[in-house]
Amino acid sequence: MGREVKDMVISEIQSRIGDVRDFIVVDCSRVDAITANRWRLALRKQNISALTVKNSVASNALKRKGVEGLEKVLSGPSTLIWGGDDVVALSRSIAKWAKEMKHFEIKGGTVEGESLDAAAVDALSKSSGRLETIAELAGLMLAPGRQLAGCLQGPGGQLTGQLKTLSEKEEQAEESASPVEV
Repeated sequence: MGREVKDMVISEIQSRIGDVRDFIVVDCSRVDAITANRWRLALRKQNISALTVKNSVASNALKRKGVEGLEKVLSGPSTLIWGGDDVVALSRSIAKWAKEMKHFEIKGGTVEGESLDAAAVDALSKSSGRLETIAELAGLMLAPGRQLAGCLQGPGGQLTGQLKTLSEKEEQAEESASPVEV
């Protein structure tokens, strides 16, 4: 492949990946065509992209984009995978497919410039995702206010109940003390 052609291919790869910095690399070269097609269609529905490309070309394109950490895993047959809601959702999807398909191997990946091996990608798939983490943080931030409201409502509710009981007793006492008109 000539230098001009390589530059065109590298430019195409760079335009496809955009500003993405988190990738997972898999080896799906031994997966049969029907299963691979089903896999790629399912990934597309989840807004996940997969690109099988020569390692040296992928490495050059990623270096030009400033993506680090994939040098170790870009050897042999490799497919770059990126996209999805977040990197945890991406790793969950890929880990699920790795369990379902024979001859499908997770080679590693990169998250925020940190290189991951296959075990780290599997561990990442079991952690909480972006939305789950936001929900946990929101719950933790609201907890003190909820506790304060509960503290204020608890004694206030008891006081209200006691005042209501006292007012009902007073009303009964006034009714029994007032003369009955005939």
